[in-house]
Amino acid sequence: MRKRKPKKRVIAPDPRYGDSMVTQFVNNMMWEGKKSVAYSIFYDAMDKVESRTSENPHEAWKKALENVMPAVEVRSKRIGGATFQIPTEIRPARRLSIGMKWLIRFSRARSGKGMAEKLSAEIIAASKGEGAAVKRREDTHRMAEANRAFAHFKA
Repeated sequence: MRKRKPKKRVIAPDPRYGDSMVTQFVNNMMWEGKKSVAYSIFYDAMDKVESRTSENPHEAWKKALENVMPAVEVRSKRIGGATFQIPTEIRPARRLSIGMKWLIRFSRARSGKGMAEKLSAEIIAASKGEGAAVKRREDTHRMAEANRAFAHFKA
């Protein structure tokens, strides 16, 4: 191995919750470098979550993320002319980023008015263990389970 590992960037915590995970989420949600817009969308969504569920929105968001993060995924590998889907464990940092990206992606795909509305709806659904992002995780796990026979080919 020639290159050294890249330095982990330190992400500043967000102003309201003092949580760097929130900042990472907002960075993922941001479009065209408009961070203040992304922050206002996120905080609006949090206010909506609070008014609808009357629980701590930050905790609800964390629970939603926890319910969305996959533990295993399948990776394609060619062995002797055939392509196998090989289930592999996901390292924690990747689990988190995949979970965030799915939550954002399926929020955008929802029907509703405005991103804050859609995001709050998806967060509430995911914290209850339902919604499109949680379904995606279930599908990923099911796929890995179905291909467990090829686990000995570890990539």
